[in-house]
Amino acid sequence: MRLYWIKTNSLIKKIFSKYIWDIPNTENKIYLTFDDGPIPEITEWVLEELKKNNIKATFFCIGDNIVKHPEIFKKVIGEGHAIGNHTFNHLNGWKTTTETYLANFERCEETIQKFEISNLTSKIFRPPYGKIKRSQAKAIRQSGYKIIMWDVLSVDFDSNLSREKCLQNVLSNIESGSIIVFHDSIKAFKNLEYVLPKTLIYLKENNFVCEVIK
Repeated sequence: MRLYWIKTNSLIKKIFSKYIWDIPNTENKIYLTFDDGPIPEITEWVLEELKKNNIKATFFCIGDNIVKHPEIFKKVIGEGHAIGNHTFNHLNGWKTTTETYLANFERCEETIQKFEISNLTSKIFRPPYGKIKRSQAKAIRQSGYKIIMWDVLSVDFDSNLSREKCLQNVLSNIESGSIIVFHDSIKAFKNLEYVLPKTLIYLKENNFVCEVIK
């Protein structure tokens, strides 16, 4: 089984300090994020779970999925969640030229902007796989975007990971300021379906406040 860095350590955060790994605060605020949507049924299920608990989250969307499923994307926006750029085709920055990567990033940005989102007050980007070259990151920051990484990785996308271990990845690492990564994708749903409801209960029981990333 592949090993993952579940909790991002302070050295990584310091070395890559121009990226946002967490959002420290004294109010017990944490930040739920969902990558790779919108996807029929799965994203809609996530939205229902969030609505039942009166929680807002941040969705890092793939441009191609927005084009394929515009009504679901509109629903994410309409329910007051934050939107982030996740490239148009889920590109691995380490394996992609800077020119191609930036063009794909801009294509996703243009797709998002077509929806004229009135509550889109900030520009945020998450590189797929967390893999991005310095040249790519520099250009994206210069375009006014913040690069959002994570503090806690659920690893919900790994089909070899038990749903109990996935839940443990999240609950044993959450602290005030944590940015937590889930995926509203087909691949992740086996784990997500089990982990998300239990995570939301845990957050309420422990007086965490869920905020969107701005």
